[in-house]
Amino acid sequence: MSVVMATYNGMPYVREQIQSILSQLTDEDELIVTDDGSTDGTIEEIRDFCSKYTNISFLKGPGKGVIANFENGLNTASREILFLSDQDDVWLPHKIETVCKFFVDDPKITCVLHDVTVVDSDLKELHPSFFNLRNSRLGFVNNIIRNSYVGSAMAFKREILHYALPMPKDIPMHDQWIGLINEMYGKCGLCRERLGLYRRHEGTVTSLEHGSLSSMLGKRIRLVKDLIIRRMQN
Repeated sequence: MSVVMATYNGMPYVREQIQSILSQLTDEDELIVTDDGSTDGTIEEIRDFCSKYTNISFLKGPGKGVIANFENGLNTASREILFLSDQDDVWLPHKIETVCKFFVDDPKITCVLHDVTVVDSDLKELHPSFFNLRNSRLGFVNNIIRNSYVGSAMAFKREILHYALPMPKDIPMHDQWIGLINEMYGKCGLCRERLGLYRRHEGTVTSLEHGSLSSMLGKRIRLVKDLIIRRMQN
């Protein structure tokens, strides 16, 4: 499998996250870390891991934000099952094994979404279940209205990249786009086991809070438009 991690000024959390991932990888797997120009020591941390592990590689990001940075890593990933990783979470020890079993048990599944525990910067529990907090559900319409797809809590098959890439420039986030593409072209599975610690802190890129009604409507209209265009292209 390939794990794609996008980083940008990820100190002091990135080392803990990389360690939690590497402990679950075999020599045949790969961790790709694409950094968007960190200036806080993140790059030095990554290069230290690269000097010690053969299955981790470093990429220079395009410097155009988190969506383009993840796309940069996905364009390099070479394995059949792709995981996305934030720089500041912690993966629980059985995450990869549990998720991969879904793909084995049902070969038609192209994407697996799993639950996580929401924690603060010190890993103290804020919400025991992200699924319960967000009323997470599968389904195309459900995830247009209220997105459940979180990149750090999902994995998908490489074949979906044919439909997902390149990502439109005006989508709200990469994970919702990839989740909806799987809803359109594949089959999604829901794992209710909590397989990660989803860290929320001052430096977090995404928020659990809603924007204004006009902002949300505008984003959804643009997203639906982009999905229609992609359907017409395929």
